[in-house]
Amino acid sequence: FADIGDIVRGRDLYGGNKKKEKLEKNFKKYFQQIHDDVTSGNNKEAQKRYNDAKKNFYRLREDWWEANRETVWKAITCKADASSAYFHATCSHFDGRSGAQANNQCRCPKGDQVPTYFDYVPQYLR
Repeated sequence: FADIGDIVRGRDLYGGNKKKEKLEKNFKKYFQQIHDDVTSGNNKEAQKRYNDAKKNFYRLREDWWEANRETVWKAITCKADASSAYFHATCSHFDGRSGAQANNQCRCPKGDQVPTYFDYVPQYLR
């Protein structure tokens, strides 16, 4: 999951894969389309935020990941057994103070959050 986040955001440190350039080219193509859609019209705020002369779209990619990481997690875990559990108690518990474990398809009790933040830990520390 964390590696997917790194790849989407353009932060993958693994340079040994010969398909990396092709993947990055495809990401730039897709994020160009998203960029064009988001910045079209008079949306000055988006135009300013996503102004990227190099066309890498790193800020847009970061925002896209933040907005869609929960959906990506659900897609990855959709076929997990009902008893599958994520090994850390990282879900927000109903009392708001303690962590609950993701015991149902590796998902938090309400299904409203991703039970890991490893996608925000630098790759070399994981």
